[in-house]
Amino acid sequence: MGTILSTALDAGLYGVAAMAWTQKFYMADPHFGHQLMIDKMRDTRPFATVRGMDDAIIEATNERVAKTDILYIIGDFAVAKDENYVAQVFRRLNGRKILIIGNHDVDDKGDLKPSLAKLEWDQPPVFSMQTSDEGQRLFLAHYAHRAWPGQHKEAWHFYGHSHGRIPHMGRSRDVGIDCADIGLGPQTFRELTARYQSEEGGWA
Repeated sequence: MGTILSTALDAGLYGVAAMAWTQKFYMADPHFGHQLMIDKMRDTRPFATVRGMDDAIIEATNERVAKTDILYIIGDFAVAKDENYVAQVFRRLNGRKILIIGNHDVDDKGDLKPSLAKLEWDQPPVFSMQTSDEGQRLFLAHYAHRAWPGQHKEAWHFYGHSHGRIPHMGRSRDVGIDCADIGLGPQTFRELTARYQSEEGGWA
């Protein structure tokens, strides 16, 4: 079971106000519509078609995320060029969706792609964000940071981009769906931090 929140817990400094009985979930790098993910990530995406991959990610997400839950997508939402397809995928996903912008979410000028900008995100997409979960401060960004806000005050950092290739460091970890301990669907803060050993300052 994930985090149960109330409006009072999550309002103010850390952005999104969560309704009572709302859970937060986190995922990175779904890469909807991206053939290269099948070609390069066979171990985690053993699919014959892009549509099959996308359907599996949507199913894994909706099995866990309710329509009123908050779903943080920490970069690289969709690579498909068909705007109608991107919108369809977006609508099929449960949750109040919040995008932390990744490198595949921007055009050649570094601006958010029009196909993503027109979607009904729970709030405008940003390149990084601070929030809180389980009473813990949390910094979200697509790229892994060596230092992040509140790091020396036991704040956490969730990132993506690396598809499980960068080892977790301190209170930071990759939350991409290609990580071996995640699978295709999003996870809660408690699940994502469960293997951290505070006394040793490392991961099991």
